[in-house]
Amino acid sequence: MSKNRHEKLGLSDEQVLDMYRTMLLARKIDERMWLLNRSGKIPFVISCQGQEAAQVGASYALNLEEDYALPYYRDMGIVLSFGMTPRELMLSAFAKAEDPNSGGRQMPGHFGQKKNRLVTGSSPVTTQVPHAVGIGLAAKMENKNIVSLVTFGEGSSNQGDFHEGANFAGVHKLPVIFMVENNKYAISVPVEKQIACEKVSDRAIGYGMPGETVDGNDPLAVFEAVKKAADRGRNGDGPSLIEAVSYRLTPHSSDDDDRTYREKDEVDEAKKKDSLITFGNYLRETGILTTEREKDLEQELKDIINDATDYAEEAPYASPESLMDFVYEE
Repeated sequence: MSKNRHEKLGLSDEQVLDMYRTMLLARKIDERMWLLNRSGKIPFVISCQGQEAAQVGASYALNLEEDYALPYYRDMGIVLSFGMTPRELMLSAFAKAEDPNSGGRQMPGHFGQKKNRLVTGSSPVTTQVPHAVGIGLAAKMENKNIVSLVTFGEGSSNQGDFHEGANFAGVHKLPVIFMVENNKYAISVPVEKQIACEKVSDRAIGYGMPGETVDGNDPLAVFEAVKKAADRGRNGDGPSLIEAVSYRLTPHSSDDDDRTYREKDEVDEAKKKDSLITFGNYLRETGILTTEREKDLEQELKDIINDATDYAEEAPYASPESLMDFVYEE
């Protein structure tokens, strides 16, 4: 990264430091969840590790007070950026009654929070794409200056929901940003066995929208691409397709053994490009992340995550009497 790239993008030192803080917070919450899972305290983890840069870079390019996000199950960086708290994420992991996503009824990663305009996802992949297009249509009909950001893996870009949503958004020039988080694997299926074209972004032309592939380990590159896409949407120029290429540093989930389908050397090589290393180095080189600031940040996040863990572990589960709540009309 060339020095002071962020200034050319209109970002202040404090803004890029806050981006790094959110990326690091997502990583450390995720790491804590793995420890809790392995110690038998929470049942399941589906990880964001390796994809934080794309998630946070994209979020910070939007209006976090008005725009909508339709995240997929790895998007801890997005939901933190939009206002979900570490306590709320831990409540979800522990499946407690206060979990804002589902009241402890859903698996972790099924994000949804009305006050922060995070639209609920579901277990079948890609169902969030038509919903994002619907929000874009509503924004256009109501003349609202908002965009919707929908994220999904490269495996999801092969599902019918993606193609139908992208086609509709292209035809009607809707303010939707389709962002593919290409982490190279759809569970165990490598990307070369998923798509025949060179890049997922090559598909954009078929839907009448621009497509761009960017380095998903570089939050500033993702920020720049999403900012351009958001401006297009607000100007009435229609949707955009962005492919952010990174790597999934963990197994697909806490129930997966990735040693059966990829080599350790491949994972180790990808870890050298980890955005927390590369972006952290950029901030150190520009003098933004000093040794003292880094030490303070580590302690701050440790305290936040310890608090979130303790709070969620001690919080009550939903009562049995609430089992049918929100299922049947009363």
